[in-house]
Amino acid sequence: MTSSMVAKRYALALFQIAKEQQLLGVVEEELRVVKEVLQYNTDLKAVLRSSKLPLEKKKEIFKEAFASVNVYVLNTFLILIDRHRQDEMVEVVNQFIELANDEMGIAQAIVTSVRALSDEEREALSSTFAAKIGKKSLNIENIVDSDLLGGLKLRIGNRIYDGSLRGKLDRLQRKLLS
Repeated sequence: MTSSMVAKRYALALFQIAKEQQLLGVVEEELRVVKEVLQYNTDLKAVLRSSKLPLEKKKEIFKEAFASVNVYVLNTFLILIDRHRQDEMVEVVNQFIELANDEMGIAQAIVTSVRALSDEEREALSSTFAAKIGKKSLNIENIVDSDLLGGLKLRIGNRIYDGSLRGKLDRLQRKLLS
């Protein structure tokens, strides 16, 4: 079984429990924190990947590190440790967030702009483009890129809306050359 399928199964099980217990938002927020810690804490990564540490010690360290998280979140990760699936932890979080967003009608969007977007601009983009794709809102990640010259580029899933000055110049160049 491929790793993404494994992660999807664990994420789906956690999603179903969180939905039943009406803890979807809480679990998602806690998972985002766990993901950030797992990605940026090299010591914890080293402990979880160590073949010299027994499983019980790894689980004990994990419990101490995430003592404040929901019991369902903690148990999911402890099961992953038991089954030697520590490398799947971040992907389980990603899959869970995807499932939760689908349930709540939210789509992930990456907006590349020349400067950081204000809250009003984020809200306007969210309401405009969410309606176009049939979602309630967009969860926007803003990337600042001065190479765009002006305007912005929006990516939702595999759709790209390019309203940047750089994109317009590139299209004009292609049209003139053909």
